[in-house]
Amino acid sequence: MHELDCRPIQQVRVRVPASTSNLGPGFDCLGVALRIYNDVTVTRGAKSRLPRIARQAADLFFEHARRASFLFSVSTEGDLPRARGLGSSVTVRLGILLALNRLTDNCLDRLSIFKLCAQLEGHPDNAAPAVFGGFTVVRGQTVERFEVSPELNFVLLIPDFEVKTSWARGILPSRIAHAAAVENCANASAITAAFASGNYLNLRGAFRDHLHQPYRKKLIPFLPRVIAAAEKAGALGAFLSGSGSTITALTLHSPKKIAAAMKRSARSTSARTLITTADNRGARLTQSSIPNQ
Repeated sequence: MHELDCRPIQQVRVRVPASTSNLGPGFDCLGVALRIYNDVTVTRGAKSRLPRIARQAADLFFEHARRASFLFSVSTEGDLPRARGLGSSVTVRLGILLALNRLTDNCLDRLSIFKLCAQLEGHPDNAAPAVFGGFTVVRGQTVERFEVSPELNFVLLIPDFEVKTSWARGILPSRIAHAAAVENCANASAITAAFASGNYLNLRGAFRDHLHQPYRKKLIPFLPRVIAAAEKAGALGAFLSGSGSTITALTLHSPKKIAAAMKRSARSTSARTLITTADNRGARLTQSSIPNQ
């Protein structure tokens, strides 16, 4: 018989998917996990100066888990650009939360981890798909999740400039017209129904928004023409990903044609395009290790 190795795990690596959120009218409640990833590695006992984002995540975790804190280091690598509306901050926060949870014997369940991540973010629309995968709808602390077909392509135009979430929220108005609010509700409901049923053709025309995109185009001046170009090239629709600067288009056909049209309309040689599909797994541990003998 082999003896069980009871030594504590010292290092954990977590792979966290990117996410595109809002989907136009679904402000702070709709999101989709994407097959673009950051890998977050947490090592117990290593003495290093933690960045503020890591320290805040750790403090909140140890408080809610009621576990004694310990020293650790963190490193992040992957393909997500920062401050582009693809949930890069979520990948760091969630990666740390899940790694610390594993290092403390999984004392919290995944829903609790989601709640902590959403609290750190200040909004849940990126945290939910990153945790659970697929298409998610968040209402308060309740999450509904749906699988997304690999036939649905997400075409991303990623500009070469950042948009801080604080900037993008600061320019939003405190009130909008009643008719505009009604249209947003109808469109967000239509998007949810299309993802829940898998009838993606019903997404066409449903991404029109009045809550944030008309105001955020001040930060991304080419937003309206990129959306128009994507739709003219055959996309089901397009929208600002989160607070930007990335613009996302959805399509069942000809994603390369749509990507080319989006890049042309942006009139920027430094913007790049990326075609991907939804991640239906969500964040997961990819490595746990114990010290060498």
